[in-house]
Amino acid sequence: MIPICLITGFLGTGKTTLLKRIVEENRDRKWIYLVNEFSALDVDGAIVSEENPDVVSIPGGSIFCKCLVTEFIGQMTKIHEQHPDAEGVVIEASGMADPRVIADMLKETKLDAHFELNNIVSIVEPRSFLRLIHTLPNIIHQVEAADLVLLNKCDLFEEAQLVETEQAVGNIKPGSHLRRCEHAAIDFPVFEQTASHNDLHGEYAKCRDPRYSAFALDLPSSTDPRIFMDLINENEDAVYRVKGYVPTEDKPVYFDYSKAGFSITAAMPRSSYGLAWICKGEETERIERLAKEALEM
Repeated sequence: MIPICLITGFLGTGKTTLLKRIVEENRDRKWIYLVNEFSALDVDGAIVSEENPDVVSIPGGSIFCKCLVTEFIGQMTKIHEQHPDAEGVVIEASGMADPRVIADMLKETKLDAHFELNNIVSIVEPRSFLRLIHTLPNIIHQVEAADLVLLNKCDLFEEAQLVETEQAVGNIKPGSHLRRCEHAAIDFPVFEQTASHNDLHGEYAKCRDPRYSAFALDLPSSTDPRIFMDLINENEDAVYRVKGYVPTEDKPVYFDYSKAGFSITAAMPRSSYGLAWICKGEETERIERLAKEALEM
């Protein structure tokens, strides 16, 4: 049986950072990495594949929605057939995923004859978690399903906010195994099985969830990333996440926005540039229009 570790967490909590650390620290292991990107622009898969060639990307929605479940099953079947010596599969689910469905999915497709769900890790950070648990139920489901909850980005928040988040997690799942960390730097047994997942049940997500939507913005020429920062700050409630590569006058940068704030870091030149945007469903068309207008100014 090939063990599975499923990493979940809302947009910008640090899933890809954690996955990169796992890759870097286990280069000698025969592990396969599957990265699910809600946006059609595959940013996270490209980042992780720089560290390890054994990366499978599934962009364009949640692997637990009706639209992508067939592709997910197909990719898992390929892993079993093409990598019979694989020692484990680490899956980074999209930030919108409800992980409760994975156990039933493995059983229904008979993939449980080859794969065993050992560990579910959920990553949270105070700002997005405390603001959105009342409006986005999948954030709650991610904690309910978790064997381990990581409270990340602790260096960015006051102790009172951290305690409030820990209490909220405890209210959702009493007795949950929760650990604090910064920059997703934490050691834990990736494939350790601490509990059975037989009682984990959920429903496949709809192909189009009205609560959020995504678009990709191509950036063919030099762009000042500050125009996007201004746009996001003016429409903070409508924008959940923006990430990707921007070609500036000096050099390319990696642009990252989540509810925890902005990050702009130097990046290597690429063949193409663009940003993946995830917004509140009813606001997506307006934000996309504003982003395109900002580029033309």
